[in-house]
Amino acid sequence: MTGPGPTVLAGPPGDCCFRTVQHAGTPRGRVETIAGVETYVARPAAGAAAAERVVLFFSDVFGALYVNSQLIMDYWADHGYLVLAADYFEKDSYAFHQDTPGFRGSARETAWVEEKRARAAVLVPPWIEAVRARYGAKKYTCVGYCFGAPYVMDLLKTDWILAGALAHPALLDEDHFKAIKQPLLLSCSEIDHTFPLAARRRAEDILVERRATYFIQVFSGVSHGFALRGNMAVPVERWANEESARGVLDWFNHFCG
Repeated sequence: MTGPGPTVLAGPPGDCCFRTVQHAGTPRGRVETIAGVETYVARPAAGAAAAERVVLFFSDVFGALYVNSQLIMDYWADHGYLVLAADYFEKDSYAFHQDTPGFRGSARETAWVEEKRARAAVLVPPWIEAVRARYGAKKYTCVGYCFGAPYVMDLLKTDWILAGALAHPALLDEDHFKAIKQPLLLSCSEIDHTFPLAARRRAEDILVERRATYFIQVFSGVSHGFALRGNMAVPVERWANEESARGVLDWFNHFCG
């Protein structure tokens, strides 16, 4: 008989994970195919060949091809990083379901999440290997939002990733935090039913116990989703959104040199 599994800290995507305010802007990256997966690629001004620093981006349920995701990737590219993100939703992200009557909160939504998790588990590993084969020995970092958090935590168990970052994560348990070997930034909101206060403090306790290298930032007055889907017309949400992106950039700069 097997015992209970590890304690869940960040639950599955909930209602807050399926709400968005679309941001204004024109993405400048390109969609290319890597390992058979459409991939958003944002290059620094000097071009990908000159970029020694790489960010692997793992999206929330709205996907890598959603404009909000693309704009934040462009921001890091503007600061010298080659940024890559796989569309592991295969043109079927939540953006295509958000206006479907009766979908939100339904059994169909739950089934959609489980289907996409299973499919991403198949697509992500060969995509990562293909990226490394294509771009070679670079300074690799990784960042994940909500649904994308577990892929970052898996990479932080390796020796070739320099640092990782999460914003309002989902789908994590205690073992994810116990297993990491590389530095982790957590960008969190005061209001988060998916990764609530008690879970965040337990995650911090684990990081302290493991003598991990970590940094936790918590933004008051904002909710889960603020770092990617916040309302930019609301001053506190705009500031938290932009400061989170800057924080991730500074974190990666610190470890990439």
